[in-house]
Amino acid sequence: MIALVVDDDRVLADLIAFTLRREGFQVVQAHDGQAALRRWQETQPAIIILDVNLPKLDGFTVCQTIRQQDEVPIILLTVREEEDDIVHGLSLGADDYVFKPFSPRQLVARIQAVLRRTGRGEQTAVRRAGSFTLDINRRELRIVNGEAISLTLLENRLLDYLMLNAGHILPAEEIINHVWGAEGGDKDMLRQLVHRLRSKIEPDPANPIYIETVAGLGYGLVNFG
Repeated sequence: MIALVVDDDRVLADLIAFTLRREGFQVVQAHDGQAALRRWQETQPAIIILDVNLPKLDGFTVCQTIRQQDEVPIILLTVREEEDDIVHGLSLGADDYVFKPFSPRQLVARIQAVLRRTGRGEQTAVRRAGSFTLDINRRELRIVNGEAISLTLLENRLLDYLMLNAGHILPAEEIINHVWGAEGGDKDMLRQLVHRLRSKIEPDPANPIYIETVAGLGYGLVNFG
């Protein structure tokens, strides 16, 4: 299940992402209003955690734009406590309103309550990209109609993110942030993780055809059928 976290405070966004990954969510991030709309269209998340004070487009505008086309649950996250702002946010279609500062447990409880209320808590966690089918909960990959390939937690998280962005080369730093989050990772750890994943899914790991490396940039899932 995908959660889209939108906040221009990258430290806070990473903390929220880390908390949600521990609860089993697949997390994507955006740090301004325009990027939020792009990520919403690209990933079709099950829930959106949306800061109000954003550059380029504020959270109210983002909420209104999404709500005109989609019923995805939206939780607004803000330091504002004026009643008019709360009423305005809810009138635009937000499902809940959480004030900063907040505890991670409080946010998770609010998310779970909204998902139950909107009937989105039981979505099947399956990612597809071309001939790749990943059962995220089971951590199993099938390529075309081949046998299931079992993955570790980190391999599963890495492949899911590459499939989510299939056809694109992602910066190493972005992948590290998604896979390890607040736990911390580095380029050597990512290189080793890519090597282990290739050893499981590539016909010839020494000459990979699925996961491409672009020197000085990062990695991407290509030739996925």
